[in-house]
Amino acid sequence: MSDHTVLRVKGRVLVGPEEVRDELWVVGGRITYERPSGAAARDVRTVQGWALPGLVDAHCHVGLDHHGAVDATTSEKQALGDRDAGALLLRDAGSPADTRWIDDREDLPKIIRAGRHIARTRRYIRDFAHEVEPEDLVSYVAREAGRGDGWVKLVGDWIDRDAGDLTACWPRREVEEAIAEAHRLGARVTAHCFAEVALRDLVEAGIDCVEHATGLTEDLIPLFAEHGVAIVPTLVNIATFPRLAAGGASKFPRWSAHMNRLYERRYDTVRAAYDAGIPVFAGTDAGGGLAHGLVGAEVAELAKAGIPPVDAISAAAWGARRWLGRPVLDEGAPADLVVYDEDPRADVRVLTAPRRVVLNGRVIDGA
Repeated sequence: MSDHTVLRVKGRVLVGPEEVRDELWVVGGRITYERPSGAAARDVRTVQGWALPGLVDAHCHVGLDHHGAVDATTSEKQALGDRDAGALLLRDAGSPADTRWIDDREDLPKIIRAGRHIARTRRYIRDFAHEVEPEDLVSYVAREAGRGDGWVKLVGDWIDRDAGDLTACWPRREVEEAIAEAHRLGARVTAHCFAEVALRDLVEAGIDCVEHATGLTEDLIPLFAEHGVAIVPTLVNIATFPRLAAGGASKFPRWSAHMNRLYERRYDTVRAAYDAGIPVFAGTDAGGGLAHGLVGAEVAELAKAGIPPVDAISAAAWGARRWLGRPVLDEGAPADLVVYDEDPRADVRVLTAPRRVVLNGRVIDGA
């Protein structure tokens, strides 16, 4: 589609969970609800279907695979996989690669970065993170706050080989100082947490979000709700827990049993968090060990956990975009949207098969 072509999206435009319009127009890469004057019919391209704002994968890793940083060609393929699945806004929750060049590509999703993971020495996946001791945590948080786009990512817990189970990575005082420093610099903080043990300290220290959050318990859920701490459950990733647990059962039986318990209660945990009013957003954890382009599957998992379909969709659409400070299908907003053959509110699995992807006002015909 040329820069001069006007796009008409006709059918049902889901401006919000309950607000539906019959059409929108795209002129100069921007959304308008006013029919443009003076456009010849031959200059108008029409796309029909059910339109949503471009989906959000709120936890993925462009520039990373299970070995660590990847080259630009691989990073491009990852970003294209997300784009073609309808994920046009990505919160990159930690990557050792420099992916700033993606910002100059109008055909690739927009990325909000958290810099590189910050982990305790020998307490995370090799070559993923800065591995530091507690006395260096604040300085590394300041460093990554400068590299990111308003987010910093900590590794809050990981297997402690001496204990044979998941334990907290950071002392309470250092966590408080690090989060305070990030906030002083204008960045929000999130943390990888599988287990229960680190959550209270992180929340009481002022953390903004927790990734995975499989360790949420009845006593912790009210604390999260009171402090307004969001969670990104990454259920498509939690599905790998039984395989991981089986692989480590002989060497770390306590850890293995713990991982299986977290997996078995995963849906109950997410539904209890939602029922308590904790903000829940969709993220896949793609890049470390999972393929990109799974955001539709993650929304289906949230619905399977018991989140009502409209709210499960919002976790990857209207709600997620507002949480990240990005526009939805607003007048004058960049035209980033996805069109489907059917109403995803009737069946969220529709999100796994976009009919058309529109990014920066251009129809991506290969998607």
